[in-house]
Amino acid sequence: MGFDGALRCVVVALLLPAAAFAGKELPPLEDNRRVQHEFLAAAIGDVIRKNCPTISSRMFRVIRRLHELRSYVFSLGYTRGDLDRMRKSPEAKARLADMRDAYLEKHGVTEGDAESFCRLGREEINKNSLTGWILRAR
Repeated sequence: MGFDGALRCVVVALLLPAAAFAGKELPPLEDNRRVQHEFLAAAIGDVIRKNCPTISSRMFRVIRRLHELRSYVFSLGYTRGDLDRMRKSPEAKARLADMRDAYLEKHGVTEGDAESFCRLGREEINKNSLTGWILRAR
């Protein structure tokens, strides 16, 4: 196979995933378990870092994880527009906030009690959860 044949194979391989999704209705992105889990971990981490003075975000890890998630979403056939719509959807935001708040409540976090946020942050860091992976105790 010459260069032209090899180039054709590469082009076909790159276009096949897009062709497989053409015309198919994809389920709502916020219903994808991985997307939901990663957005929830980020939301929990964000509220911890905002309420605990001794914990901050590992921004390079956050950015890296965002790029990985974006690649995953695109590999499923979703577009940047789909991702933006999900991020900006009031319904999706409310659902995420409800899940975040339920998680915080379940783990004994109390609004206005910085130490309860710090305790949860340290627990997440110690168990190396996704939330803990994007946080740093100072």
